[in-house]
Amino acid sequence: MRNRPNYLAGLGSLVWLFVVGLPLYVMLVATFQTRADYAANGPLALPERLTLDNYVNDLSEGFGQYFLNTVIVTVCVVGIVLLLVPPLAYAIVRSQGRATSTVFRLFLLGLAIPSQAVIVPMFYLINEAGLYDNLIGVILPTAAFAMPVCALILSGVMRDITPELYEAMTIDGASSRRIFFQLVVPLSRSGLSTIVVFSSLQAWNGFLFPLVLTQSTENKVITMGLYDFQTEHGVDIPGMLAAVVLSALPILLVYLFARRALVQGLMGVGGK
Repeated sequence: MRNRPNYLAGLGSLVWLFVVGLPLYVMLVATFQTRADYAANGPLALPERLTLDNYVNDLSEGFGQYFLNTVIVTVCVVGIVLLLVPPLAYAIVRSQGRATSTVFRLFLLGLAIPSQAVIVPMFYLINEAGLYDNLIGVILPTAAFAMPVCALILSGVMRDITPELYEAMTIDGASSRRIFFQLVVPLSRSGLSTIVVFSSLQAWNGFLFPLVLTQSTENKVITMGLYDFQTEHGVDIPGMLAAVVLSALPILLVYLFARRALVQGLMGVGGK
């Protein structure tokens, strides 16, 4: 039987494409216009002449430093998560001790506590540690709040590894360290990709911790740097949208390269 075309679904898809595509069009077109042209022609008009001045000005007037600070924070957060979460998830999956179960429950409790609820004691703690207005003071709490979800995801992936594989390596005389590096880590690549993307998003898009725990211009990150485009005389919309595009490109590339592993890891089938 011939499949009849679903015109209603096609119409709905076109409407949804328009709803999603219009804001993207407005954002991208505005970045290639001057502030005067944007104010004169409006957000929906086609640009009369294209310019890259918005991107050049953003990178030369301080936004490049914000971008570098955000990269440093993101790389450090991902490094801390990759260093601590895989051994923790492996211990949760393989250990039957009460202490390990208690630690895992504490990590799950971290899922129920929003960062907004602890931002005041976090500020005092960071200030007493001498880390206020320092990128380290942003990195540590960001990594701490990303670890519960990462531990939950990665432990779920490691549970998919069949017990027969553990038993085979144990019979061959492999130690726990060798089992972890030669069996668990290779079979958990999708889960590792998932926690890398998740922790990257948490660090790259973080706003609350940089807002409260930093003050100087030298330690600003991208989310705080967007305020520079708003002055008492108005908002530089083309410049701000160019900064938004620059800030979205790195994390978009990370997602494009790891999207398949990300989906598999969230579905809990990474070890199969």
